[in-house]
Amino acid sequence: MPASLRQHARRTLEELEAAGRRRRPVATGTGDGRLVARHGQELLDFSSNDYLGLARDPEVARAAERALAEHGTGGAASRLITGDHPPYAELEAELAALKGTEDAVVFGSGYLANLGILPALVDRHDLILADKLNHACLVDGARLSGARMIRYPHADVAALRARLERYRGRYRHCLLVTDGVFSMDGDLAPLAELSALAAEHDCWLMTDDAHGVGVLGGGAGSTAAARLSAEEVPLQMGTLSKAVGGYGGYLCAAREVADLIRTRARSFIYTTALPPATVAANTAALRRIRTDPALSRRPLELARRLAAGLGLPAPESPIVPVILGADRAALAAQEELAAAGYLVQAIRPPTVPEGTARLRVTLRAPHRESDVDALAGALAPWVRQTAAEAP
Repeated sequence: MPASLRQHARRTLEELEAAGRRRRPVATGTGDGRLVARHGQELLDFSSNDYLGLARDPEVARAAERALAEHGTGGAASRLITGDHPPYAELEAELAALKGTEDAVVFGSGYLANLGILPALVDRHDLILADKLNHACLVDGARLSGARMIRYPHADVAALRARLERYRGRYRHCLLVTDGVFSMDGDLAPLAELSALAAEHDCWLMTDDAHGVGVLGGGAGSTAAARLSAEEVPLQMGTLSKAVGGYGGYLCAAREVADLIRTRARSFIYTTALPPATVAANTAALRRIRTDPALSRRPLELARRLAAGLGLPAPESPIVPVILGADRAALAAQEELAAAGYLVQAIRPPTVPEGTARLRVTLRAPHRESDVDALAGALAPWVRQTAAEAP
């Protein structure tokens, strides 16, 4: 190894450590859907995105076992070679039915989906308008496309309108991309207003519904929650790794668009298919979501219970941010909560803006009301301290 490479890595890690921003994976054992194990300690899990507990659902597990026995362990090749195994057709039909679209395309992950979709639809002749707080994979997909990307202040419809009026006429096509639910704040995109602007300026509206599907709009996600149709939000992307409890990403869209994505998206063409057991588990979980509306409602109900207990505004999703400001305050709160038996992850820049380090609390269907009330009691001193220190 070149000495300069080792020195560069060591120096950079030391700088990150000093700033409180070095990151390390922590071995975490999955429990019963409520509990996880770390360092030999059981913790109530208020950090994972398995909002409905479907990653531990027996019916979902049985679907995976049947596919494993019938089709084996691996995808074997890309979907355009031999990897388009039979469970895929069922999964894509289930996704299209849930989202109300003509077709769906499944990718290896949500990140891979956005790295493939955006460059397949637009290029250097086109314009992308993106919310400032969009997930990193939307930003990276936009950069890979070669299109001009202009970001607008978070959820600021007036600022977006001004950018459209100034720039739209200079470009062939315009893609308007936004998270449906913003993963660090838990707020929703103003989809009705965005859809109206997109129609006015001939833009293609695309949502990343990673944190909306399964928990909003009767399980169908943020577009359904906004009472919009697939015509009004023609590109609905998401992930199967959160409320669905499995793995993979997808795009739900018109049939011609889906066919174009299968033909042009490099992250679809040049990667191995998902294992059949994963695909079958995803399908079983989606069917549970479609047929059990009470399960889909529960995470948001619990999030509102927690917020009420802390005197915070009612959340729009199962994500409740407790903003503490300083990186070290968020890390100290995380450690104190872990000692008390709660896993609540500290989130720091660059994932969130400077000065907004926070505890990101996710409420999940397996939680009990008593779990939520106890967490509110443990969080209350931190909320009061932050309020007292506010200018």
